[in-house]
Amino acid sequence: MKTKKKKKAQLPFRLNILFFVVFLLFSVLIFQLGVVQILNGEDFQKEIDRTIQDTTKIPVPRGKIYDRNHDVIVDNKPLYSITYTPPKGTQAKERLEVAKDLAKYISMDSEEILDGITDRNRREYWYLENKEEAVDRLSDEAKEKLDDTKEYSETLKLITDEEIDGFSKEVLEVIAIKKELDKAYSLTPQTVKNEDVTPEEYARVAEHLDELPGINATTDWNREHPYESTFKSLLGSISTQEEGIPAEKEEYYLTRGYSRNDRVGKSGLEEQYEEILRGRKEQIQYTTDKSGKVIDAKTVVQGERGKDLVLTIDMEFQEEVDKIVREELLTALGNYSNPYLEDALAVVINPQTGELLAVSGQHYDRENNEYENAAYKTLYDSHLPGSIVKGATVLAGYESGVITPWQTFYDRPIIIKDSDPKGSWRNLGTVDDLDALRMSSNVYMFYIAMRMGGHYNFQQHDSLVFTNDNYFQEMRNYFRQFGLGVKTGIDFPYEATGFVGESTAGQLLDYAIGQYDTFTTMQMAQYVATIANDGYRVRPHFLKEIREPNNAEGELGPVRKSVSTEVLNRIQMSNSHIERVQEGFRQAFQSPGGTGYSYWADKDYNPAGKTGTAENEFYENSVQIKTENLTLVGYAPFDEPEIAFAVVVPRLGTQSQQHSINHAIGERIMDTYFDMKEDRDEEEQEDTEE
Repeated sequence: MKTKKKKKAQLPFRLNILFFVVFLLFSVLIFQLGVVQILNGEDFQKEIDRTIQDTTKIPVPRGKIYDRNHDVIVDNKPLYSITYTPPKGTQAKERLEVAKDLAKYISMDSEEILDGITDRNRREYWYLENKEEAVDRLSDEAKEKLDDTKEYSETLKLITDEEIDGFSKEVLEVIAIKKELDKAYSLTPQTVKNEDVTPEEYARVAEHLDELPGINATTDWNREHPYESTFKSLLGSISTQEEGIPAEKEEYYLTRGYSRNDRVGKSGLEEQYEEILRGRKEQIQYTTDKSGKVIDAKTVVQGERGKDLVLTIDMEFQEEVDKIVREELLTALGNYSNPYLEDALAVVINPQTGELLAVSGQHYDRENNEYENAAYKTLYDSHLPGSIVKGATVLAGYESGVITPWQTFYDRPIIIKDSDPKGSWRNLGTVDDLDALRMSSNVYMFYIAMRMGGHYNFQQHDSLVFTNDNYFQEMRNYFRQFGLGVKTGIDFPYEATGFVGESTAGQLLDYAIGQYDTFTTMQMAQYVATIANDGYRVRPHFLKEIREPNNAEGELGPVRKSVSTEVLNRIQMSNSHIERVQEGFRQAFQSPGGTGYSYWADKDYNPAGKTGTAENEFYENSVQIKTENLTLVGYAPFDEPEIAFAVVVPRLGTQSQQHSINHAIGERIMDTYFDMKEDRDEEEQEDTEE
């Protein structure tokens, strides 16, 4: 009996110990929960609720470009667009699933798109669809030696050609879509399709956006040129989204808020005025959770399309100049057989303001038997100018003191020891400075050059001995005051300055008649504009105004900036000497015996100018080819110039073959300008009266 009582007494004791241990454990747990809730609760809750905010910049349409009469030259053509904006951390398999779903609603079956699918694109698709099988093909030993990137590349190589051949068109469309999705950066829109998106495709995608994570149906734009190819080579182009920002300028653009797939101006005025045309991007702030899922998005900066440019170009006049240059080039090609004639170039400028009114370059593509607008050649290509530079030569003679107004020389071929005779186009007899410009005397210019070199009182068969060691640089310095041989300062990404030859005594004589250094058509236009403008060299420019964007159709916004006339320099020559050369140019066009008299004498707009012919010899397959450049510069009216021009037609046939294409182009350009001006003045008068 005593033993049984003892056992009963031990049982409650053990239960009490057990309950006590449980109590202690609960106490510790409650204490810990208290610590978590009271002391660390706020921190833990912040970790649970932690989110990340990122701002994405959305491109906006570029600014438009207008001519001086406010006609649109470059516009934005609206397009339906399907875009993809991936959340952070999106994996390739997820993009493939989006591509499969999107393929149900849009087509990507054009020949160009399907041909762009690469062998790697096909292998990556097969890998994602058969990942376990693909991974097992690589040995464990190989996996240990390779990092993840190399392991993936080696795995792709193990996929056979048979496995990636024979994909259906539907599968290829999925691959094509995924290819576009793979280009997207996190939280940055990437265009999947914006060409030939039908209204039906747009509507289907818009209806199923909830099934297509990251996909959006929106609008996009492409550059549109209402005047087609006219002036397009100077307007330039923009990159595609696939090209994005140029690799060589990546740092420059990224530090200025660009994304890598932004479209930017890559040539011409689109490049020159990129910062103005680009606009202000719309900024969207995305809030994502720890997994990268977007949980909120809001616009923090409203987008605004780029500012508009108003150019100095008159597109109605520009089209007429293009037509004139092209027709006269066609005529010249038809008049004689010359396999080297390909280009005709013309620049028309307001000499007082530097505003470019028309810039034309017509190129004949012999291989395809077609004509191309190549206005950029007026800035990129340099040519021997011929006698048009004689105005600069005479002024250099005045200012260096080697000749004076009315000074005469006897024009007959000069014979330098051990050299062929050098003369004018015919023996002109005794000529003064005005005669030399009117009749285009080479010999007069030779005497100026020899005297600037220090060789006075030349006698036939003398050797040229120059005492002025700086003779060539001195002559070039005078020419450069007019813009010949230096940059014109034009608002364009690139311009050539021409070829500068070696400095020898004999070449100085050639230089004085435009037979040595080469110049661009734009430089020649600035040169004659400087003479017309009483010695003030102004910067030629395409931009007239910058306008704020205006969403109202057909209306320009307020002026943000007007481009004023910029005088680069005033040539260091006296007014009387400049007036003397101006008179020589007037006589060349309007006085009997003038080289342009038969073309210009009867014009009522009072023109002045200078003709030029340059021997242009070169070698082809070790054979010397002889051609000629025909040039012409001019301006009008003589007493108050409002238009100046330069015409260059390189590589014509010899003098016996050629027709006067330079005069034909120049005359028609000037006639057209003043006829259009008269018609517009009459229309304005009629509108005023009404």
